[in-house]
Amino acid sequence: MNPERARYVVGPDAAGERLDKFLARLVPGVGRKRARELCERGSVLVDGRKARAATPLADGNAVELELDDEAPLAEHTLGLDVRLELPAALVVHKPPGQPTATLRPGERGTLVNALVARYPELARVGHRAREPGLVHRLDTETSGLVVVARSEAAFGTLTRALGAGRLSKRYLAVTAAVELPAAGVVDAPLGPDPARNGRVRVVPEAERSYAKAAVTHYRVVERTERFVLLELEAARAFRHQIRAHLASLGAPLVGDALYGGPAWPGAGARHALHASYVAWAGDRTVPSFAVNAGLPDDMRRLLGG
Repeated sequence: MNPERARYVVGPDAAGERLDKFLARLVPGVGRKRARELCERGSVLVDGRKARAATPLADGNAVELELDDEAPLAEHTLGLDVRLELPAALVVHKPPGQPTATLRPGERGTLVNALVARYPELARVGHRAREPGLVHRLDTETSGLVVVARSEAAFGTLTRALGAGRLSKRYLAVTAAVELPAAGVVDAPLGPDPARNGRVRVVPEAERSYAKAAVTHYRVVERTERFVLLELEAARAFRHQIRAHLASLGAPLVGDALYGGPAWPGAGARHALHASYVAWAGDRTVPSFAVNAGLPDDMRRLLGG
């Protein structure tokens, strides 16, 4: 495993911004305090040189940082819902409210804390120690299925399949946009939202040199008087892709305050998104599998069921 490194190029919209504020806005799990700590220990470079937190940035600066890469603690008392166990891979179900991976050394309660407790071999698998075996991740408030590789060979196979769109993933979502067409496609590049820390946005045409191409397919499964149940498919599902794409249609998730979704009373920070299906056609490294996880009870109740 290699230490986790990230690289960002400063655009004209961020020219003059302090380095610590820039990092807090763009890097998941990094706030202003942690950004300052990273700068103090020399883990942040601007154009190849160590930089102070207060350094003002210029258009075109290359910002590089190395994040903590400590293996998660094994929590043997933490529950783990395994839906498929193969010698090469696992499919596990993550509840809403549980982070997929740790962001800080010593963090507890995440999915990976439970995974390394039951499957200690995962500690040797993956790109970085704090994400042992994870082929992909889910947002904290998204429930559903996560694919985990149990060997380096399986990890390579499944991550390449994910990148090529050959690992099938589907989601169920509830929105309040009852006028949505029966089916559709959102083909809109995404990038960090400069107006709101932690959020992504559909990037305007003039700025798309910094955006990631993203495509989401959807179809209406059920309509009620107030809500619509959608099934969605996204080949890679970048961070917040479905949430941002639905918001761009005027159909943010119920409970998704970050993207302007309607309130979900009694659900806390939960938003109505569920990773419901994963499938892989199989090869000599990882045999084929298909796993379904139906609509969770809280989302069914939201629809009136």
